[in-house]
Order: sequence, then structure tokens, then C-alpha cells
Amino acid sequence: MSNPLDALVGLLALEPLEQNLFRGASQDLGLPQLFGGQVLGQALSAASQTVLPKRQAHSLHGYFLRPGDPHNPVVYQVDAVRDGSSFATRRVTAIQKGRPIFFCSASFHEEESSIEHQTDMPEVPTPETLADSARLVRFDSHPIEFLLAGEESQTGQPAHKRVWFRLAGELPDDPALHRHLLAYSSDFNLLTTALVPHGLDYRDPKLQIASLDHALWFHHDVRVNDWLLYHMESPWAGGGRGFTRGSIYDRHGRLVASSAQEGLTRLRVTTKD
Repeated sequence: MSNPLDALVGLLALEPLEQNLFRGASQDLGLPQLFGGQVLGQALSAASQTVLPKRQAHSLHGYFLRPGDPHNPVVYQVDAVRDGSSFATRRVTAIQKGRPIFFCSASFHEEESSIEHQTDMPEVPTPETLADSARLVRFDSHPIEFLLAGEESQTGQPAHKRVWFRLAGELPDDPALHRHLLAYSSDFNLLTTALVPHGLDYRDPKLQIASLDHALWFHHDVRVNDWLLYHMESPWAGGGRGFTRGSIYDRHGRLVASSAQEGLTRLRVTTKD
């Protein structure tokens, strides 16, 4: 594994403190608060360590309660709510400085065969077509890569984004690890889709933006170190909140996950003296 990817895998591994109690280091991405994807990935990792390996996460629903501190570790308390014949349910609370900053419920399921259908992947240029263009975006000392897979919608039009992404480097063939990393990655770009039709940038000083909740459904095993297409849209914003949802496809057009998020999109009104 490359060093940045190795560091991210280590970030999601967690330190067991006691039965159903774990501690995770924090990552400073230069944001005003802890990156929400970190607690999503770590909370899912904590829950996964308390279920049978043959049961993989199929859904996660969480609420962000307080801004996290990127300079302090996070403690994860797992409540083993239920272990059924084929499903298991866990509730996880993320704690910093003695107070909960996030909680979620996660459900795990043994693999089954049944009816199948999915929506088609949008037609977009392949990652190979786009890789040599200026559309490739990387963060310093971070393994995630993004490729803009088409123009964003314009101001006043329905809000959407289409982004190829991957975690660059080698990873072990561990389905649970790839789910944890997908949960981490699913928080990038999603909420900011609600800003697109208004011509706003998330760094605008007049804007107060923060994730309020996050839901993620895993439909198939996934390889996050190969390109995945994140098709995001925002059907509604109002009352200081924006709602977004996403579909994640692998390069072969298979729908591997779906997401939804509501966030604070409060535009501060300035008055002149």
C-alpha cells in the first residue's frame, strides 16, 4: 500500500479499549471541524468488529450532533442491539471530550440470492479518457483522487454532479475494509451539490455549511481502489437546509451503493450600516 493509503487504512482500524469500546485517531484535512467521513468510516469499522465476518454491512444511518475536533481522538461505543438468524444491528456513539458528536445505526446481512434490478449508470467519459486532462483533483498527502465526469449543472438549473473517484494504491481483498473506506469517501462532494444551482462555493464566508445526517446503503462488494462513479443530485433546498442523494457505480455500470444526506446550508444575510 502507498503511504497515504496505508495511513488511511490505519485511521479506520481503531484501537480496542474494552468489549464494544474502541478509540480512533483523528485526521486534520484543514477544515474548520473534523471531516464527517472520518467518523462515518470509523463508526462502521467499530460496528463491524462486533459482528460475524460473514455478515457485511448493508446500511448505515447516522446523525452529526456536534462539530468534532480534528486534533483529538474519538471514542466509539457500540451497542449490540440484535443478532438474528441472518441480520445483525448495531448502534454506535462517537464521543469526544465526554460528549457525543455523532451516532448511527448499522445493519449487517449474510449474502443471499433473490430478485435483482438497478437503475442504469449515466453515460459519462471513462476515467482513462479523462485522466490526462485538468479534471484530475488530488489532495496533498491524501490517497483519494477525483475526476470530474462532466460539467456541473449551471446556476438556476437542477443540481447535479458526476465525479469519478478512487483511493490510489494497493489494498487487501477485505470486503469489510472496502466498505469502511467507501463510507469515508461518500461524504466528499455530496452536500456541496446543493450549492450548485445557486452559484455558491462551500468556502464562501457568508455560508454556514455542515452535514446534519448521512445514510449509506451497500448493494454489492466494492473495490474502492478502482474508479467509482458518484452521481449526485440535490432535488431540494430550503429553510437553511439542503438535501442531496447519490448513486455510486463501478466502472462496469453496476450500482454498488446509494447515499443520502441533509445538511445545513445557511446563508448569512449581511446588512449595511
